[in-house]
Amino acid sequence: MATAPTHDTHECVRSDAALTRAFTILGKRWSGVVLGSLRAGPAGFRELSRAIDGLSDSVLSDRLSVLTKEGLIARTVDEGPPVTVSYELTGSGKALIPALHQISAWAEEHLRPEGC
Repeated sequence: MATAPTHDTHECVRSDAALTRAFTILGKRWSGVVLGSLRAGPAGFRELSRAIDGLSDSVLSDRLSVLTKEGLIARTVDEGPPVTVSYELTGSGKALIPALHQISAWAEEHLRPEGC
């Protein structure tokens, strides 16, 4: 005889769904690095491209689009002249920075460096 799910089971399902949603975005390579690069303040595309070694312009463009669509960063166009575009963390993006810091600290302690 099957039993009805308990309250704790529903909590786990909701938590798992939220974690799945989060890592659908954050699990893409470079997403966390792009967010972390914006923690100091707004930056333009070229600034971000220079700051993140190994990230191609096409992937940076894709990550900026996705993170903007998801509401983690804001894209601002200054009509100039010259026209400039900058990106900055939204409130939701800023709220994520402590968690990214914790993940980074965990990785330093528990994961082997690349090439080891």
